[in-house]
Formats: sequence, C-alpha cells, structure tokens
Amino acid sequence: MSRFFATGSDSESEESSSADEITPKAPGTTFTKQSLLLSDDEEDTKRVVRSAKDKRFEELTNLIKTIRNAMKIRDMSKCLEEFEQLCRAFLKSKTIVDKEGVPPFYIRILADLEDYLNQLWEDKEGKKKMNKNNAKALSTLRQKIRKYNRDYETEIASYKEVRSFTAISLDNLYLAEKAILNLKCILTRTSSEGDRHTSEKKKEERKKRHKRKERIEEEAEEEAQEEGEGEWEKVKGGVPLVKEKLKMFAKGTEINTTVVVKKLNEILQARGKKGTDRAAQIELLHALANISNENNLGEGILVKIKFNIIASLYDYNPNLAAFMKADMWKKCLDCIDELLDILFNNDKIFIGENIAEDSENLASDSQEYRVRGCILTLVERMDEEFTKIMQNTDPHSQEYVDNLKDEGRVCGIIDRLMAYLEMETKGSTEEVCRVYLRRIMHTYYKFDYKAHLEWFSLLEGEDSAFIMDRLCKYIYAKDRTDRIRTCAILCHIYHHALHSRWYQARDLMLMSHLQDNIQHADPPVQILYNRTMVQLGICAFRQGMIKDAHNALLDIQSSGRAKELLGQGLLMRNMQERNAEQEKIEKRRQVPFHMHINLELLECVYLVSAMLLEIPYMAAHEFDARRRMISKQFHHQLRVGERQPLLGPPESMREHVVAASKAMKMGDWRTCHSFIINEKMNSKVWDLFPETQCVREMLVSCQCLNFSKKYNCLVNVVMTVKWLIKRSLFASLDQPTQTVVMHRTEPTSLQNMALQLAEKLGGLVENNERVFDLKQGVYGGYFNRDQKGGYQQKQGGYNRGR
Repeated sequence: MSRFFATGSDSESEESSSADEITPKAPGTTFTKQSLLLSDDEEDTKRVVRSAKDKRFEELTNLIKTIRNAMKIRDMSKCLEEFEQLCRAFLKSKTIVDKEGVPPFYIRILADLEDYLNQLWEDKEGKKKMNKNNAKALSTLRQKIRKYNRDYETEIASYKEVRSFTAISLDNLYLAEKAILNLKCILTRTSSEGDRHTSEKKKEERKKRHKRKERIEEEAEEEAQEEGEGEWEKVKGGVPLVKEKLKMFAKGTEINTTVVVKKLNEILQARGKKGTDRAAQIELLHALANISNENNLGEGILVKIKFNIIASLYDYNPNLAAFMKADMWKKCLDCIDELLDILFNNDKIFIGENIAEDSENLASDSQEYRVRGCILTLVERMDEEFTKIMQNTDPHSQEYVDNLKDEGRVCGIIDRLMAYLEMETKGSTEEVCRVYLRRIMHTYYKFDYKAHLEWFSLLEGEDSAFIMDRLCKYIYAKDRTDRIRTCAILCHIYHHALHSRWYQARDLMLMSHLQDNIQHADPPVQILYNRTMVQLGICAFRQGMIKDAHNALLDIQSSGRAKELLGQGLLMRNMQERNAEQEKIEKRRQVPFHMHINLELLECVYLVSAMLLEIPYMAAHEFDARRRMISKQFHHQLRVGERQPLLGPPESMREHVVAASKAMKMGDWRTCHSFIINEKMNSKVWDLFPETQCVREMLVSCQCLNFSKKYNCLVNVVMTVKWLIKRSLFASLDQPTQTVVMHRTEPTSLQNMALQLAEKLGGLVENNERVFDLKQGVYGGYFNRDQKGGYQQKQGGYNRGR
C-alpha cells in the first residue's frame, strides 16, 4: 500500500515499502515512478464529492418516494408524518431554493398529493372503511396541504396545465402507435398468407406491440413522476387548452340590480365557512363588479360590491396575527382608491353603518343611493394591516424599504378620506376625530426639515407643526371618547419635543395631568406615553436643561426595561415566562422599526446628564456623610469601571462616560471633553441629533458651568461673558490677564433654610391641587371615566412605576 495513505495494516505497509524499493528507475528520468498497490476493496471504493444542492435535493426526493409509496397503500398516517418531514427538509434547503428556484419535483408532489387527498375525501365509501387513525390523518393532512399550497398557487396551476396537456399528447401518441401497429398486422397477414412461418411472425409482432406499449407507458409514468430539475415549459404544439369563463348567470338571464344582489348574497353566504376557497370568492366578486359595469346598473350596486371585495381581502388570512401578502395588499389599496373615486365623483351616494339592509337603495337613479357600509372602518383596517406588514418584515432588508414606500400611498388615502368626511353631511364629528388621529399617528414621529433649514422653507406645502396644531386642536375641542384626545395630546407633545420646542412640550404635558393616572391606561397608550417622556427628556438635554432631562428619563432607564417599555422588543423573563398567546399579543403592540428611538442614544443622554449632576454634587459634598445618590445606574457604572484590573482606552459608550467622569472628578475638563466628544462618540451618538454642533457646545458649557465653583479662573472669555450677563456665574472679568476670576461663594444658613422652606411650600401647593382635583372630579381628560369603572384595572407592565 502507498505510504501516503494513513490507514492499512502493518503487513500492507511492509509490502508497499518493499514494492517501492524493487521498482526500478526509468531510463532518462530524474525521478522514481512508484507503483500504487491497492487492495480489491479499495479498488471498488470511490470517493464521491457531492454539492450541498445535491445532498438537499436527494433528501427531498427520498422523502417524496416514501410519500408516494404511502399513497399507493393508502397509509394516511405515514403520509402525514412524511409530509411534515418534507416541509422541514424544504425549509432547511431555503438558501439553495432562493438561488436555484423551487424544484419542479417539489411542486409536482404538492399538486399530486392535494389531488389524491381530494379524491379520497370525495370517496364516501372509502372513508367509511378507513380506520380511525387514517381518517383523522386524512382530515389533518388535507387541511395542511391546502394551507401550505397557497404559497405556490401559480407554480401548481402551471404544472397542472402542463400535466393535462402532456397526458392528452401521450394518449394521442399511444392511439396513433396502436393504429399503425394494427395496420401493419393487417398488411403482414395479407402478404404472408399461406406462409408456413405465419405463426412465428405473429408472435414477434405481438411481442413488439407489447414492448412498444410498455415503453409508452413507462415514458408517461416517468413524465408524471420524474424527480428532476429545471423549470416547467409549456408545449407549443397540439390543441390549445381553452379556459372557460366563470358562468355567473344562466344563459338568457336578464341582468338587473335584483339579480346581481341575489348573486352577491349567494357568494357572501359562503364567507367564513370551513372549506371556502377565499381566492375564488374574491375572483367571483371582481367578476360580478365587471358584469355590473358592463350592464350599467349604477354606482350604488358597484359601491356595495366594492365594500365586500375589500372585506374579503381582509378576511383572506383568518389569523389576526398574519399579515397580508404583497399581491393582496396592492389589490386592497387599489380597491380603496377606486371606492373613494366613486364617492368623490357622485354626491348622491350616502353610506353609513347604521343603514339597515332593507332600507338600502341601490337601483334608483332619481333618488339618493343608500349603501350600508363604513369607509372609515376599511381605512382603519388598512392602516393596521400596514403596521402588521412592517412589524413582520426584516428591518435590515431591502424588502422593508420597499414596503415603507407604501406609507406615502397610505397617507394619501387617509388625506382623501379626511377631505371626504370634512364635507357637509358626509362624516360625523366622531368619525372626523378618528381619521384625524390616524393622520396624526403617521406624522408625529417624523422630523420636519422645512422648519429647520432655510432652503426647505421655500418648498410648497404646509409644515408638520401647522398640520399637527390644526388636527390636535380639533380633537381637543370635539372628541368625547377621551382616549383619542389622550393619544392626540401625547403625539402633540412628542412632535414639539422632536423639534426642540421645549417650553410648549413641557407646558402641554403639565396641563394634561396625564402623569398622575397613566398607569390605568391600556398598554398601547402607556407605550406612547413612555415614548413621549423619553423624547421630552432628550429635548431638555439638547436645550441644556440637564436636571429636567435626567428627571424625564429616570423612570424609564432605572427600570432596566427600556426596550420593552418603549415597545421596541421583548425581554426574556427569568421568573415569569410568557405563554404563546401572551407573546403574540405583546408582539402585536411593538412599534415598527422606522419609529424606534435609538436605545444607545437614550442611555448615553441619561448617563451624561447623571454625570453632569452627580460629579459636581459629589465635589460640593465631599465630606458629607449623609450625601444622597442622584442616579443609582450611574454609580453602578462607576463601580464596574473601578473593578476592572486593567484600564485601557475606552471603547464602548459606557466606558467613555466612565472615563469622562473620572477626569471630571479631578477637575480636568479638557480630558473630560475629549472623552465625551470624539470621533467614535460622534458617529455613535452625537451625529444622530439634527443640530450636532449646538449639542457639543452645550456639553462644554454645562461641564464648565456645573463645576464652576472648583475653578480659579476660566480662559475662554468669549463664552464666559455670556454666563456673566445671564448671572449664571459668580465671577469677575480681569482685563489685563484676559481671564475670568471665579468667586467661591457658599450659601448662608439663612439661604439654605429659605431654599428648604420653598421646597416644602411647593410640595404643599402640589398636594392641595391634587386634593382639589379629586373633589372636583378632574383627572386630566382621559381618566374621567374612572368614576364609572371604565379604566380601574391595570393593564400590565407598560407604566413608568409612578
């Protein structure tokens, strides 16, 4: 055996070495050709290298063969088991399928299995003879294959078309071969009459005919059951297959409104029933709308049909958690646009959900059309479907970007509905408030560059501040449900804070009194409140109001559940695990990715605010044994940094804040500034603000201002003169040296007592206001219903803990 193989016995190695020694050198060569001696077993064994594609497809074909064998013996339990394994194996092959496409043999088994199960299901006698396990497996498998095949409807239809044409072609070929063979037999018998070898020739002819028949049948079977690759191609020759049109009415039926309404009710009776083909139902409704247009039955019946088409599109997925497919979503948007076109073009159409069916007027052209339905409900459901699509799309994929482009069309439909309901006698006050809130929810989280950049202000159109102000003030004045008003207030505050209108946002939050009873609200409103408070804190930080920023962010950050409280993801709970149903409910509450608040930015703003408050306080009360702790999370980060045995250059955002805190402790503001503001921190945090340079300057000024009592002088005269004018610093300007000399002043005991008295009086006033509100029954708008028991039960885990 060759020495290059690691396996083999000692005797084989000895023989191989001796053989190598005996092998002579070939004349005229400079190297030795060694003979490779292989055993009989090694000669028969060949190493085969297969690709991942071959391995995956071989696994699929093996499972398909097992399924076909089970189909032959009618073993439904085995079919169900193997089908589930086939689905799992196909899911593992997703990467290869995405590159190569769905293999035809996979489409073939899906189509054949569905037809086979339908055939068994229709065989009543055969079902009775089945045992209990097979009957149960047949029902389960039939439901699964119908649901699974919805994703491959186009491919399966193409295969069935090719299969039917192939079967016709093979039948014709077999008949032609049979006719030719019969003709040859007749000619042979005529020409060989009286021949003594007639019997032998007949036998040979019979054998040939039998072989040809077997060959044709084998080719037909291979064509139907071949487990190969490639794509389906339609055969151009032969008789074309004519697709029959849907026959809605019998021949000679007079098409009028009564007949169409009767047919519409027949179609709708199957809606929601088990076994109803929802795709076929939508097709029938579209065909009925076309018939109505062709016969000029009027726009009343057309509006009625359009309402039912849109409702059927929503009902295509019976599961509420499932989102609409791309084709169904496009059809839905088109149908709503067409319905709005009809309503805008005809003022005689009156729609309402309070109209009874017997009082509908769909035919009369002289009077006003009356149609039962609510266009607002359809648009609200469309908006919810859009949210579900965004929630179930990978946010880091191109598909998410493509789906997000549809938001412009969604907002356009909402704007058209707003214009329609604002017409006289078209929409009630409650409906206008509902559609206004839908428009607000698509506006409040978007930053409007028109308000901040001069060249953007030259563009046409209203800015978002004007739109939000108009819509929200209408809701404040007209809404009677309280929930819509609360959501509008929170969105208005969020929008003010996003655009750095700090005082308007703060005053609106204080006047609403929502912070007192928000824990009684439903979870979506609590999530919106948490998002508003976070944006309010970030706004205060941009304005240099560090204490207000820290107070606004304290409850969210101290809980350790910012991700969950903001509706941006779920956290794994160690002690209390969710069940599947609770997890589905909480996932439906998640905010789409394009509305997320950057959690790293949020944590950085909170830690920097805590640093600017905590370090000066620690320096001022260095020897105070009763020194309080402003931020526990900040102290925790400091302790983690002190425990590290080896201190290297900071890498993460937290390490930068800890390093800056240590430098600030020593009074080295330049080093502190370098740790807080640098290229890495700019790219991660500070560049996310719309006014980056203003934020950086604010950080420098706050650091110097909060630590001013520990400096002897400041060199930057230009910056400190502003502070002197505002009386923010106790200092004087030394002109010869061009420095600002700091005056170390401590408050007197009388001043300290006055400050304490002011704080106590402020708390007393606030308590009196709350008692007065309780007596008067004013709870900030949304919670007026608490006296009626409407919102007494807490709705799980999204409140801030106040």
